[in-house]
Amino acid sequence: MKAIWNNQVIAESDTTIVIEGNHYFPEESIKKEFFKESTLHTVCPWKGQASYYTIEVDGKINKDAAWYYREPSELARTIKNHIAFWRGVAVVES
Repeated sequence: MKAIWNNQVIAESDTTIVIEGNHYFPEESIKKEFFKESTLHTVCPWKGQASYYTIEVDGKINKDAAWYYREPSELARTIKNHIAFWRGVAVVES
């Protein structure tokens, strides 16, 4: 799978985990130069507290477009160290 935003592949992996229709990419599969920590945090009732990244490609910013669970609940432990996308980031098969 590939995550693409602003015509740039920002993550690519053969081993994503799909939960609730979202592909979670292993942390090592993202191109870290495009990711900046965000101050946003939200809470999922069963996965726990989500943290976010803002994505920047060629000077364009996609605020809070990627999320992850630093310490997911026991029910969601498989997505620890994985990142998912929204807000216009296309996730497509390689």
